[in-house]
Amino acid sequence: MSDNNNDPSGLDQEPQFRNDPTIPGDHVTDEVDIAAQPDLGTEHAENAIELKEVEGLSQGRIIFRRFLRHKGAMISLVVLVLVILLAFSSVGIDALGLHIHGWWKYNWTQINPLVNGTEPTLQLWPFSLGDHPFGQDEIGRDVFAEVMRGIQQSIMIIFVIGIVSTTIGAVIGAAAGYYGGRIDSLLMRLTDMVIIVPLILLAAIVAHFAAGSGSFVLALILGLLLWTSLARLVRGEVLALREREFVEAAKVAGASNSRIMFKHILPNAAGVIIVSATLTMSAAILLEAALSYLGLGVQPPDVSLGQLMNEYQNAFQNRPWLFWWTGSFIVIIALTINFIGDGLRDAFDPRQRRLLNRKAKAAKSASREKPTTQATSAA
Repeated sequence: MSDNNNDPSGLDQEPQFRNDPTIPGDHVTDEVDIAAQPDLGTEHAENAIELKEVEGLSQGRIIFRRFLRHKGAMISLVVLVLVILLAFSSVGIDALGLHIHGWWKYNWTQINPLVNGTEPTLQLWPFSLGDHPFGQDEIGRDVFAEVMRGIQQSIMIIFVIGIVSTTIGAVIGAAAGYYGGRIDSLLMRLTDMVIIVPLILLAAIVAHFAAGSGSFVLALILGLLLWTSLARLVRGEVLALREREFVEAAKVAGASNSRIMFKHILPNAAGVIIVSATLTMSAAILLEAALSYLGLGVQPPDVSLGQLMNEYQNAFQNRPWLFWWTGSFIVIIALTINFIGDGLRDAFDPRQRRLLNRKAKAAKSASREKPTTQATSAA
């Protein structure tokens, strides 16, 4: 009987042709294996770098650092702060009993002699503001002072709207999501009733009855109408959070429902609330401008950006500069708030991995290049 161990063709002998480069297709398997391992190592290295980046930091600190590294949000924040400082320092503050004079020599109600044919006196080179950098209207009022006062009023209105709508939306959404059942159904049907009515129509009707009550009352009324989208978002977030372990632990510890909502659930939904609030504020300035343009917003002698556009709409063909500055600041404020909201959304989103500092980015690139070099050498 022949011995299979000595027979090269025996069945028990292990094939000797594995990794044989002369066999077509055999080396492809090895290249795939070599390439797969560096990808796995690169992923682990990137995760380690990202964990090293935030090691020892609180959640709030991590969010703050992510926000600071969002270039669009930081540029927008700087621009918005500069616009606010310019508006409040130039013509001063005249609100809530405060009367503080600014550095600009005219106010928004003062009638002055016509200069330069009412055209803007602003010069870029050599730089000079002149007497009326944004021009004058037909009776001599300084447009720069009017625009700065309009920015003040619009900024005040959108911040009041943001605070009121955020408070109402967060409370209603949290109550609906936490309690569920009939309370959820009742609150959501109330939300649906507000949503189904066109916002501009509802706001116009309410603003008509509140005409002459002042810009602060107008802001409160608009805040009572802009909470619906936030309420739905918070409700969805609370529905997910109420099943978490820390909520069950708080219930076992004897915490009341209100304490659980306001001390445990809502702080964990802060990301959704803050981002939604900024987006609501950007929509609020457009809504206020639309209402004032229709004559239902801020009333003379006070001014807002929308009210200025309404007042000078007949002068668009002959004196377009009366629209340039007003429209430009409406767009600037709306865009900057939108970009800030975008930065906050990325900062609160734990799935965002692109907001690393320069050292972390360099280490991440090195971790990607090193396995690729090894794979090429092995091949």
